[in-house]
Amino acid sequence: MISAIAIDDEPIALSIVEKHAAKIPYLKLEAVFTNALEGLNYLNANQVDLIFLDINMPDISGLEFVKSLTNKPHIIFTTAYSEYAVESYELEAADYLLKPFEFGRFLKAVNKLAEQTEKSSQNYLFLKSGYEFIRIEKSDLRYIKGDGNYVGFHTSERKVLCRMKMDEAESLVSSDDFIKVHRSYVVNKSMILKVEKHQLHLEEGTIPISQTYYDNLVTNL
Repeated sequence: MISAIAIDDEPIALSIVEKHAAKIPYLKLEAVFTNALEGLNYLNANQVDLIFLDINMPDISGLEFVKSLTNKPHIIFTTAYSEYAVESYELEAADYLLKPFEFGRFLKAVNKLAEQTEKSSQNYLFLKSGYEFIRIEKSDLRYIKGDGNYVGFHTSERKVLCRMKMDEAESLVSSDDFIKVHRSYVVNKSMILKVEKHQLHLEEGTIPISQTYYDNLVTNL
């Protein structure tokens, strides 16, 4: 079951999300908000898997809203403006729905997220590196490092380099066992030996921590 909320300053747009969500048995829309700040207060007290989020809103834009989150759920933007698509994917959005969207397009976005969530629940990964598919046990994975269009999966014995975006790599290991500590790093929490203000220590060395993720890291260790 995917738990979700929707935030949009237009009540009609929210009613469409509610109507579509009601048709999907594995999606539970917990609450809807016309005020983004009320939605933020809800997230401070409740955890959800997904936010359906408008971009053009009066108090805070959807893009700035996402940037303000420390423990970020999956995001599906719902907007009438196509010009924000590039920035939305830079923020690692799961999808970008252009209003008005039909149920089929809505369902496709939710199904894509459901497939990613199912993959992340497995105890292992099969990673395509060059012409090989390499199996890695998640328990052996130390950290993930993004570098442009490539991601390195680091274990104690090897590094597997894959051509993919960082958000795709994150979706493969999205669980309580892994945590994002920097724009380019996701770390296996069980491998952390020590945390300092700007870096953490693993057996292999240090990993940088950005200020954006520090508070969430120390809260969720």
